[in-house]
Amino acid sequence: MSPRHTRRRGTLTATAATLVTLCAAQTLTAAPSATAAPAPDRAAVHAAHSHSATASAVTAAQDRAARAIARSLGDAAWSTRLRTAALKSPEVPVTERASGPLKSRLAAADREIAEAKGLNTKTGSLLRLRLGDRSMRASLSAGTAPWVAATVSDDDATTVTAYDSQGRAHRLDARKAPARPVYVVDIDSSKALAAGLDVLREELVKDGVQSAAPGTVNTSATPKAAANAGFWTTKITAVELSDDEEPWIKGAAEIYTLVSGFGQDGKVRVDPVDMPYLDYDGTVYRPNQILVNWSNYKYNLADAVMMEEDGSTNYRDLAKAIAAVLLTITDQGAYIPLVNAILDAIPNDWWTDDPDYVDSWYTLAQSNKGTYYGARGNGWMTVEPYFVQQL
Repeated sequence: MSPRHTRRRGTLTATAATLVTLCAAQTLTAAPSATAAPAPDRAAVHAAHSHSATASAVTAAQDRAARAIARSLGDAAWSTRLRTAALKSPEVPVTERASGPLKSRLAAADREIAEAKGLNTKTGSLLRLRLGDRSMRASLSAGTAPWVAATVSDDDATTVTAYDSQGRAHRLDARKAPARPVYVVDIDSSKALAAGLDVLREELVKDGVQSAAPGTVNTSATPKAAANAGFWTTKITAVELSDDEEPWIKGAAEIYTLVSGFGQDGKVRVDPVDMPYLDYDGTVYRPNQILVNWSNYKYNLADAVMMEEDGSTNYRDLAKAIAAVLLTITDQGAYIPLVNAILDAIPNDWWTDDPDYVDSWYTLAQSNKGTYYGARGNGWMTVEPYFVQQL
């Protein structure tokens, strides 16, 4: 199942073992702790209200879509086509396959979800349909009439509401998959996250915080970097997140990491890194993915905060919340850890459902090579220096 973890907000400190491991290869003089002035009350209230509104809008749209799809299953031909698609593919782009009134209802739900999440209208259809659990394949194949449910974002949910073709609601145990097949209406989180991180970068830059994809070449690189015709990075060669129980109705995780530090101009920057491969806990992934592009940073240190997208994030509001706090932090001539500031920037109620805080890595250095455990002990990464040669 997905690597979802208990949320914790406020000042978080790395365990002693983690700090010793990370700092062993570092010779930089210890920097003062980050102290960030809180965001204005008005901004915090707005962000909290916006998140609640986003969560409500997304949940309502998914639930309406689930009820509409359930009623549509009274059409035998359509029900057969949908069954075949659900058995053949782990995710079915249901809006694209639908027709008539159902397609119109699902398209409206798609637009509502994209708007609520602060995504560009060109993002396209986000609604997806999947079979709730592998154990349901046999009964679905045998012709058992499926019910339809919208996914839940709360890890602690005890019940799930599913609808039959008559529109009747049924309460199901969220922790034990039912014998009856259940179609789950969910968001294409990979698509939403990729589009959302683009929005996050754009909004951070608009709000005064530099941001870019990790592989982006820094056109303002120092003469030394330019002379080397390339740039140094930190590459992830292996990563694993720890195991944690969650409802059967939830699908694969969508993980991203906020890499932060001081840019070449001495101002705080945040570089979001999409990790679309990191679907399940207890599995070792070997992505060879660039995590930090050191040509973007002034100091030989950066922080990484790993998060999980749960479906209800408004990326424009997330950017504004982060920028409101980080812009109060100034370069003091030595590296300042920014993990706590990023976590403190997120309003309290955002930790109710999403975005989930997975783990964090303090003071990653360009020279780091080996396996490093996160400060919360929820995961580990094996990293190594990697030079990207300019063609």
